[in-house]
Amino acid sequence: MIAIMLVFFGVSSEPDIPLEWTVTQEDIARAKKILHEGAKTKPDEIATIELTQQDLNLAANYLLNRYSKSAAKIEFKKNVIRFMVTMTLPKNSLGQYLNISFRLGIDNTSALPTLTKFKAGKLLLPSKLASFAINTVIKYTSLNDYFILATQPIKVLKIDQQKLSITYYSSKESLHHAQKFLTQDVNNPKLEAYQQLIAQIIANHDPAWRLSLAELLKPVFALALQNSTTETAIEENKIAIMAVNNYVNRKENKKFLSFYPTNKTAVKLYPTFLYKRVDLAQHFIGSAAITTSVNGQIAQVVGEEKELSDAKSGSGFSFIDLAADKAGARFGELVTSTPQNARNIQKTMSEIKDYSDFMPDPRDLPEHMNEEEFKQRYQSIDSPAYKALSAEIDARINAMPLYKKE
Repeated sequence: MIAIMLVFFGVSSEPDIPLEWTVTQEDIARAKKILHEGAKTKPDEIATIELTQQDLNLAANYLLNRYSKSAAKIEFKKNVIRFMVTMTLPKNSLGQYLNISFRLGIDNTSALPTLTKFKAGKLLLPSKLASFAINTVIKYTSLNDYFILATQPIKVLKIDQQKLSITYYSSKESLHHAQKFLTQDVNNPKLEAYQQLIAQIIANHDPAWRLSLAELLKPVFALALQNSTTETAIEENKIAIMAVNNYVNRKENKKFLSFYPTNKTAVKLYPTFLYKRVDLAQHFIGSAAITTSVNGQIAQVVGEEKELSDAKSGSGFSFIDLAADKAGARFGELVTSTPQNARNIQKTMSEIKDYSDFMPDPRDLPEHMNEEEFKQRYQSIDSPAYKALSAEIDARINAMPLYKKE
């Protein structure tokens, strides 16, 4: 009955919150800082982390947009957190959006907040009834793993109008559980077929020639075409891209993922190239992987943040790398946009001639600019000069037959 009421009252043709979530370089920097602070805590130690209203809005919108175009608005009050959420639904006759809002309150009797108010659209449900329904859904679905992972270490929560303070204790057992749970996608059994195919490609590769990214993507998407239907093509494409990214960016993955699986069947590992450059292949497929798991906006901001960081202390800002990021994000969007597009791209990619079919030549674009030179020429990523060159890159990508808009 509650599910029916949620659908009837919560689904609407209009969103309660505008779906205009944007992420900035400052958001990425703040997220990295939070992760860095959390990583300092050793097993079996008690620690406290403070999150602002902006931090929680960033986290909530990031997570929601992994699954559909959504928006969340979170507000703090004394001992209360107010949530407003709008999610885009698959096409249906009832409405395009699910609108819900709720409040979580904290008292001295429990470490975790309790539900004090719940609305689906304009329908106000009794908090105890809504809490029972939500807890039941969590308990008997895969959400239970997320719930345990997020709440088990928490010992004390405090809320004021500026921040949320979380005191937590991570035991070795809880960290092991988190690692096991978070590596499910990496250890996905469906990956095995693609990993075996890539291992075979590598074993048969002529070492006298550079390994092209097209040499990996063409047979991998041919296998995706064989292994899927229109209904399952999107999910199959995500796994295919994950497999290729795991190989191309294996060194970067190992820096952050101690559990990253090595490909023991490959006789030798070769760097992968686009336009005779290893970094372009890494940027392209890495950006595609981020886009298929989250969205293209995250991929673009991460790419820009990386280039700005390189301008300060590294190889310098590179519009060439940025073009590969943009093309990869566009590719990731295309292969997961609709079931029919996902199916069409499988066929197209299985028939490509080389990498120029999915990546325009960016080698005439400026690069190796340090911070001072970048500011002299482009001021910032919000300047007209920067936006003009960024738009030119987008135009090159969209002009390619693979990406050309209908």
